[in-house]
Amino acid sequence: MSGMALLLSVLLLSFIVTSVAVVPFINLLYALKFQRAHQTTRDVFGKLTPIFDAFHKQKAGVPVGGGLLIITLVSILFAILLPLLEYFGVTITSNHSSITAEVNVIFFTFLSFGILGLYDDIKKFFQFSSSGFFGLRMKHKLFLEIFLALVISLMLYFQLGISFVHIPFIGTFELGAFYIPFSIFTIIAFANAVNITDGLDGLASGILMISLFGLWYLSSAILDVPTSLFIALLIGSLISFLYFNVFPARIFMGDVGSLALGATLAVIGLLLGKVIALIVIGAIFVIEIGTSLLQLLSKKFLKRKLFPAAPIHLTLQRHGWEEPKIVQRAWLVQIMLTIFGVWLAVL
Repeated sequence: MSGMALLLSVLLLSFIVTSVAVVPFINLLYALKFQRAHQTTRDVFGKLTPIFDAFHKQKAGVPVGGGLLIITLVSILFAILLPLLEYFGVTITSNHSSITAEVNVIFFTFLSFGILGLYDDIKKFFQFSSSGFFGLRMKHKLFLEIFLALVISLMLYFQLGISFVHIPFIGTFELGAFYIPFSIFTIIAFANAVNITDGLDGLASGILMISLFGLWYLSSAILDVPTSLFIALLIGSLISFLYFNVFPARIFMGDVGSLALGATLAVIGLLLGKVIALIVIGAIFVIEIGTSLLQLLSKKFLKRKLFPAAPIHLTLQRHGWEEPKIVQRAWLVQIMLTIFGVWLAVL
């Protein structure tokens, strides 16, 4: 069996396993009352967000936590399959000096940001106090994200020796120790960008799925088996999840999924040394978080809104675009961004 045939088999396996588990998991979330509640939300400055609440009130009651299922199944399948492939004599090649370190950095990212996101989800559902341990404030959450991103960046720099950035048409630049803050910023930015984008049914999960296909091609092209195996499992699980996440959604990813998948997307780009390609492939995520940040800063310092609503998908809703229309067109844009990003990466 060829390498690509093997990876496609892994993708199909992940899809089947997730498809079998997802309906019982949705029922479990209902039983646990792990559902989106209709409540008043506030931005990072404590200001009310009535536009967001108005567009999301009809989503109350839908189970949240699909990301937990994805993380659990992908982790278990990877832990079984990688040793199994080695046992049957499949050559595990990597683009890095240590396969163990490569796997460690991927799963530390995947699991640690997932745990942080799960805590955030639990806090919302059980409405813990805004002070004390169970009431972690936004600044405390950001501190934890910085700490986790620092650990990941140190692993990339010291254990894997990654300290460069490849810029298409120009060349490869050695950043040295400056790679660490650069990596921290990239990881935190993408983790929160995916979290912000996950506001419409199928939007973040669909864009992630398409993005990962591009990164999967790049990792397969350099014969990086651990990363390719992980991405194949993730894509298969995401496709199954997306079936139940499209409009009208039967399950949401939750912060447990969006933070974990956003941070992991960034780390995969860093592992491949294709950060510029990552930015192009993740351009929708960049625009989503960019418009949110600009809106917050404008309201804070200029005392007025820069956009009718933020992130950008809320502005499109304000202009009368229906939710499925926004999502489907975003998917089409994402297909072209992924093709363009892969083209840049292989130059």
